[in-house]
Amino acid sequence: MKTTLHFQRYGHGPRVVLAFHGYGQGHGHWRSLVSVLGEQRVSVYAFDLFYHGQSRLSRTDAPLTKQRLGDLLADFLREQQIDTFGLLAFSMGAKFALTAAERFPDKVEQLWLLAPDGLQRQLWYTLATAPPFMRNLLGRTVLRPQRLLGFIDSLRQRRLVDAGLVRFAEWQLDSREKRLRIYRSWVGFRKLTFSLRALARLLNRRPTPVTFFLGRHDQVIPHAGLQQFIATLTNARTVLLETGHAGLIYEVAAYVRRHPEAQW
Repeated sequence: MKTTLHFQRYGHGPRVVLAFHGYGQGHGHWRSLVSVLGEQRVSVYAFDLFYHGQSRLSRTDAPLTKQRLGDLLADFLREQQIDTFGLLAFSMGAKFALTAAERFPDKVEQLWLLAPDGLQRQLWYTLATAPPFMRNLLGRTVLRPQRLLGFIDSLRQRRLVDAGLVRFAEWQLDSREKRLRIYRSWVGFRKLTFSLRALARLLNRRPTPVTFFLGRHDQVIPHAGLQQFIATLTNARTVLLETGHAGLIYEVAAYVRRHPEAQW
């Protein structure tokens, strides 16, 4: 099977934007935001993450490296004759966008990061994807999730985790297809990690404008955990919206509709 990084183009404007969705989504999740940004103004190339939609890896059992992802994006830019672009990403998709920012720092005009994953340490993610025995445990959960779900619920009862986060986890684990996708995504993207100091230095060199759209009630990517990194950026701003994690893309679209000056 050949590796394919599938995308769908929305709009035909002069400003090029590469968009990367979050876990469990697809390229179509950007439609609401594209309609507000204006199809006459932007051309959004919305990608399917691997293990989602029509994107395929030739080796599904090997972790995706930043070198390999960068090469695939370089092929895409060459084929589409794109010289400069913006980056738009939600949650897990930020790992792809930040890889592009590292690989092509002089081509990136600006970044919009919506509750970005990859910029703060997630203890559960680290435990599940680093030691081989933990990866095996996560793999067994795909087949028999009851023990993990019971453990998560016990944490909720002891008020060690937020109830909204528990509901989010239960929703992610409620079918074998979802469990398999989260296992493949967590394990497959575990090499997409970043030195925050080096990343800040790279973004500050020009400096590249970075806008963070965060949810005040987001328990998956808490906004407080990103403040330290944001403070290291020279040209960053934060938009804090009254929403949780799942509804953030739609709230950003509503925000841009209310603030037309917030455009590409």
